[in-house]
Amino acid sequence: MYLTFPQNIYRKRKEKMKFTIAALLISSTAAFTPSSFNGAQVSSTAASGSALDMKYKVAVVGGGPSGACAAEIFAQEKSIDTVLFERKLDNAKPCGGAIPLCMVGEFDLPETVVDRKVRKMNLISPSGVEVNIGETLQPDEYIGMCRREVLDTYMRDRAIEYGAECVNGLVTGVDVPADHKTSDSRYKIHYQEYQDGSSAGEKKSMEVDVIVGADGANSRVAKAMDAGQYNFAIAFQERIKISDEKMKFYEEMAEMYVGDDVSPDFYGWVFPKYDHVGVGTGTVVNRPAIKQYQKAIRERAGDKIEGGKIIKVEAHPIPEHYRPTRVAGRIALVGDAAGYVTKCSGEGIYFAAKSGRMAAKEIVELMKGGSRLPTEEEIQNTYIKKYDSAYGPTYFVLDALQKVFYVNNGAREAFVELCNSKYVQQVTFDSYLYKRVQGNNPLDDLKLLGETIGCLIKGYSNAKPDREFSNPVESQKRI
Repeated sequence: MYLTFPQNIYRKRKEKMKFTIAALLISSTAAFTPSSFNGAQVSSTAASGSALDMKYKVAVVGGGPSGACAAEIFAQEKSIDTVLFERKLDNAKPCGGAIPLCMVGEFDLPETVVDRKVRKMNLISPSGVEVNIGETLQPDEYIGMCRREVLDTYMRDRAIEYGAECVNGLVTGVDVPADHKTSDSRYKIHYQEYQDGSSAGEKKSMEVDVIVGADGANSRVAKAMDAGQYNFAIAFQERIKISDEKMKFYEEMAEMYVGDDVSPDFYGWVFPKYDHVGVGTGTVVNRPAIKQYQKAIRERAGDKIEGGKIIKVEAHPIPEHYRPTRVAGRIALVGDAAGYVTKCSGEGIYFAAKSGRMAAKEIVELMKGGSRLPTEEEIQNTYIKKYDSAYGPTYFVLDALQKVFYVNNGAREAFVELCNSKYVQQVTFDSYLYKRVQGNNPLDDLKLLGETIGCLIKGYSNAKPDREFSNPVESQKRI
């Protein structure tokens, strides 16, 4: 049994999701097949009386939502020593910062981490057609808008309160023993530890028994375990301080803009924060032009942000699909390091936190009170299998929707027009806010299919053509 802060019992919700074409905007407010290593594997157990008295050590590399949630679970197991590595304790990761309503309750988050409760959302087409896609929300429903430096700090501090040791350091490498899949050989982590008031780190190393890689898209843990590469998007965001009068418009409002001017394969956004707005965009296929697209989203927002002061500029890679390998020996990847960001929407915070918690809970169960170490096969058959079963369909559907509706301006116009449907809006927000879809009506689904075809025909016939661009070399880059 795992406790949450403050001392509530985690409630494990196992929801079966149904997907239809009506899920056009599943998790659209966030902005931003595994392969396994083959070979014989054996269970590692304590072999002597002295070994029984020794705690196993787990290292969680990365202190964002995925790492913090993993460390929180490990720290509650008294037979495990938990070390959490975070290179920058005040890190403000470039991120739209949207979280679903279910995350607030499921992860026991106080309202203090939510800057704004969005209950209205405008979706704006390439030609300027606006649709309010929040009309089906109930009075007590909202999309939470957070600053990552606030959310991450809260979740990390909670793990520390449970007993995780936090190391303010940058992991520079991991020594992986050749026999780590068939023995209890330890991993050696090399890192630079930073002290208060010093920008220079002190070189150190630490031996551990299990590693959870929660260190983002450029994961050094993934590199050490030879997890393979993935394609990635660049997300670019400016935090803009606007007048109090203009800020009133965004008090409960978020905006999404689609069009080849703001992104050839994603969307631009204006999301409200505590005392400013986050204005950004992203792209996979034409990353070198990201600043051009950012300029366009500012222009599209127009008078609503005019005169604002840019207080922070942020950019970050976002994975586009799962890593080829997510578990190797006793090393498991979670969050962005594993590739858990949805296409079409760019949602990653909830899936990061969920994967970190899920991986840690399964590993703790496998360790049986600290009496043994898990094998690669066991982690694959628990954490990976359960995660893919629960969320694999989500990634598949959103990938398909992006390929249909983000390909050109005609499809984008159709996308916006379809979102006028209250049925689409209801299914969308059920899916995003609660990570489930309920009450689908087969007749409405059939009707929507016809409307989709009609909107696509209309959109393709009336929309302006997309601008041409060429990016043959950089587009092949992978991380």
